[in-house]
Order: sequence, then structure tokens, then C-alpha cells
Amino acid sequence: MADAANTASIREARIALGLCENWQQFTLLVLINAFVGGMVGLERTLVPLIGSETFQLASTAAVTSFIVSFGIVKAITNLVSGQLADTWGRKKTLILGWALGLPVPFLIMWAPAWGWIVAANVLLGINQGLSWSMTVIMKVDLVGPRQRGLAVGLNEFAGYLAVGVTAFLTGYFATLYGLRPVPFYRGAANSYGRSQTFSVVTNCAMRRGRSVEKGQVELRQSQAPKAAFDRLAQDRLDFLGRMESPWRCRGGR
Repeated sequence: MADAANTASIREARIALGLCENWQQFTLLVLINAFVGGMVGLERTLVPLIGSETFQLASTAAVTSFIVSFGIVKAITNLVSGQLADTWGRKKTLILGWALGLPVPFLIMWAPAWGWIVAANVLLGINQGLSWSMTVIMKVDLVGPRQRGLAVGLNEFAGYLAVGVTAFLTGYFATLYGLRPVPFYRGAANSYGRSQTFSVVTNCAMRRGRSVEKGQVELRQSQAPKAAFDRLAQDRLDFLGRMESPWRCRGGR
């Protein structure tokens, strides 16, 4: 029993959760979320102007249809992303969201019709629903329950700061070079930077997550013999109690 307790304490010591203990992986995930937010800021500034000036859309409803498609798809994706992460895995879900966001700046940059813009926002909605959600879940996994509020706060701070900064920069470049294609070169660089950052995360943070999961499994296995012994002892006491009650009644008579 002492060996099992020592093994459990060793496993718990090896599984170090917290922001300071996992700051490298946490920083990479914050950077990924900043790239995800930057893609939103990129298009929010320019797409309405592209609709009204490039494609001559006079209807406000038509111009804002890209926001409608983005919002509906993102809402549905958010609804299923958590379950998808638990059943399919966080890494695969993050890869899927990341990959679907790669063509977005190129679709908007070279779109020959407004339908291409709407399709790009559908992809962006899926990208946001999967990638943003996974960065939140993975940060909470790394820091543990005590610092999960701080982890979510840093996640939202990085994402929306990137939205604001990117929206400002793309608007500035649009005044200098026009609506397309120069401002979207930053989006192409965003996609490339996200791919490089993601490759580091898959080799670092995911390995850390597997180590934590393996340690938790081993911890449960080390505690299994003690739990089985406790159940056996309790069953024996219950049995003796049931056997003792009739004899007490007969003795009383």
C-alpha cells in the first residue's frame, strides 16, 4: 500500500499544471489565437467597402450578408466544437479549423463575385468556431482549474487585441494602396505565421497534453488496488452485519 501511495505522489508531482509551469506552450496558444483574431479584423474593415465599391452592391442587406453567414456558421460550430474535441481530439479539431481558415484571404483577394466573399466567411466562421474554442480548452488543460479564469481572460485579450490592431492596419493600407490586393497580403502572412506557430504547438503543447493524460491514467491505475481492497473490506463488513442481526434477535428471545 505504501508503494502505491508513493507511486501516486510521484505521478502527481510529474503532472505540473499552471501558467508558470507551462508558459512556453501557453504563449504559443495565445499567439495562435491572436492570428485567428487578426483574420477577423482583416476582413471586417475591408469587406463592406469591397461589396459597395467593387461589386456595386446597393442593398445594405446584401452587403451585410457576409456577417450573417459568418455568425450562423460560427454559432453552429461553437455548439459542436466541445463535443468534437472530446470525441475526436483537440489536436485534430484544431488542425481542421486552422486548415479551413487558410484560403480565406486568398478568396477575398481574388474574388470575381460576391458569392466568393460569402463562401470565404463561411470558412472563416468554421475556423473561428473550431480554432478559437480549441485554444480556450487547451489553455484550461494546461493551467488547471485554479487559473482557468486567467487563462480565458488572456485568450480573449490576445484575440480581440489582434482584431483591433489588424483592422486599423488594414484600413491604413487600404487608404494608401486600395482595397485589393495589398491589404490582404497581411492576411496571407497571417496564414503563413499561423501555420508555422501551429507546427510548433503540435510538437510541443500536444506532447505535453499526452504526458498529462498518460500520467492521469497511471495515477488512476496506481490507486485501483487500494480502491478494490476498500470495496472488499466494506463488503465483508456488510456481510458480517447481515449475519449478526438474526443471532441477536434469537438471543434476545
